[in-house]
Amino acid sequence: MEIVYVYTKKRNEFGRQCNFADRQAELHVDIIPDSSLTSNFVERNPVDSGIQCVQEMSEHEVNTERFETSSRGINHVEGGWPKDVNAGEVEQVTRYRKKVEKDEMYIQTIQQLGSVMEHCIKQNNAIDIYEEYFEDVDVDQVDETPSAKTINVFRDPNEVKRTATHISWFPDGPRKLAVAYCNLTFQGSSPDTSMDSYIWDVENPNKPEMTLKPVSPLVCLEYNPKDSHVLLGGCYNGQIAYWDTRKGSQPVEMTPIEQSHRDPAYKAIWIQSKTGTECFSASTDGQVLWWDIRKLGEPTEKLFLDKKQDLSKAQGAYCLEYEPTMPTKFMVGTEQGSVIACNRKAKTPGEKIVANYSGHIGPVYSLQRNPHFPKNFLSVGDWCARLWSEDIRESSIMWSKQYPSYLTDGCWSPIRPAVFFITKMDGTLDVWDIIFKQNDPTLSLQVCDVPLHSLRVQEAGRLVACGSEDGTTTLLELSEGLHTMQRNEKNLVTSMFERETRREKILEGRHREMKLKERTKSQQEKDKEEEKEVEAPVEEEDLVEKAEKEFFAIIEQEKKKQTAPAQDFEKGDTGKTSPIQEEGEEEKTNGHPESTKKD
Repeated sequence: MEIVYVYTKKRNEFGRQCNFADRQAELHVDIIPDSSLTSNFVERNPVDSGIQCVQEMSEHEVNTERFETSSRGINHVEGGWPKDVNAGEVEQVTRYRKKVEKDEMYIQTIQQLGSVMEHCIKQNNAIDIYEEYFEDVDVDQVDETPSAKTINVFRDPNEVKRTATHISWFPDGPRKLAVAYCNLTFQGSSPDTSMDSYIWDVENPNKPEMTLKPVSPLVCLEYNPKDSHVLLGGCYNGQIAYWDTRKGSQPVEMTPIEQSHRDPAYKAIWIQSKTGTECFSASTDGQVLWWDIRKLGEPTEKLFLDKKQDLSKAQGAYCLEYEPTMPTKFMVGTEQGSVIACNRKAKTPGEKIVANYSGHIGPVYSLQRNPHFPKNFLSVGDWCARLWSEDIRESSIMWSKQYPSYLTDGCWSPIRPAVFFITKMDGTLDVWDIIFKQNDPTLSLQVCDVPLHSLRVQEAGRLVACGSEDGTTTLLELSEGLHTMQRNEKNLVTSMFERETRREKILEGRHREMKLKERTKSQQEKDKEEEKEVEAPVEEEDLVEKAEKEFFAIIEQEKKKQTAPAQDFEKGDTGKTSPIQEEGEEEKTNGHPESTKKD
């Protein structure tokens, strides 16, 4: 990467300008030799003197101010039908043709042009200038080292620098770049901080091509893929606005404060629709809102990021993912580190939240499906980037190493399915090629010394724009190997994703099996403990019954031994009671009151 520092110096600081001209030799001073001065010097013989056998030259450098250019449009009309002739009316056209064809100048002009045209047609028939001579020849691919070079640097023109929070490429070629500028530190902006965002010409980094003037700083900015003059912006105060570059710097329309987000609108995306006017936005207030720019008075639809649609428990959204080939599906990256998959066309609001993928321990800052394999998506958050498959919800199928610095943004290459990019807080851009390396990035570039905050790759995959914390947007050009599809690359990536998905499914099944075993084991232990608790009182009751039986058996034996007093009692001595009987009755009464009642 080339590092360039431009020194500027005013012209008047260089002194008087040097003006050179050819003229005859002039004699200004003629000093006659003075022999008396020889006594003051010592003669040196021989004399060594170095000379150059080339003409002596002088070098003069100057830094001039950069020449600023601006594009101006003019309307130029040439030829066509006269004003009084309607080209749609056949009769008028036929009448006018007959009139012109009768003119003598018309015939002469046609004869002159005819010879020129005839020569061109013959030449064209003789040689096909568009013929490809080497279609069948395979180009030898040179394995060059992955690299990138800085093409241009676009700096925030304001004195108080702000973060370049979002970048959007012009949809009709890599000519323009829209950059949103905003200070995301809570209450960190001074009153002098500008709220403007800019559209830059890629070839002119000196001055923005156009200034966008929102009422609140823009957090995100997106070109409309169907109309390159229209841009959508999400503001720091939660409002959504749109601009038409043909109508000036002010927004055409904005959403009302009371209907907008309560937190900054971190992401706003255009939706695939017939009109090309529909969009949706997300914020950390837990809402996803759908809009139509023809009527921004209220959202056309709302979704709270909670299964029960409770806004107080909804998760805050940091990023959105929308694939035009799947118009009803979208994904949301949340503050809590999870990725929520949603379906807009579900019957009930609760069913709109389809799946939850948990893997990050910090906010998910970036989320994007692979352009070639929409079932697989990339999420960037905390210190790690993860690759997911829609079929596996428990865990990601692949992930990067744990970085020492925090990750801020990431995206896939639009051309190569195996390449993705990551920006970090230490100012580096990492390029991963998962076919070439799985443990380390293929290329790591130190773009600047301040944290990088935003990242966007142009559709052709050759140009990458990185936005930093101090408002500098760096435009990089990747080496050919990083933006050219490799031979058999799609098949290799397909097999890799399928293999990792299969592996995760096996691990997930094994994990569930182990969980089930643990649950069954703990349930059995619990049941045993309950049985013991039930058995304990039963054993106590058995012991009491046994003791009672033994007690009554002893009493019966004593009764049988004392037969004589019992006989006297039977004969009529009713006034006396047998002492044994009295004693036995007393024991019965003391021992068990219930048995006494039974007797």
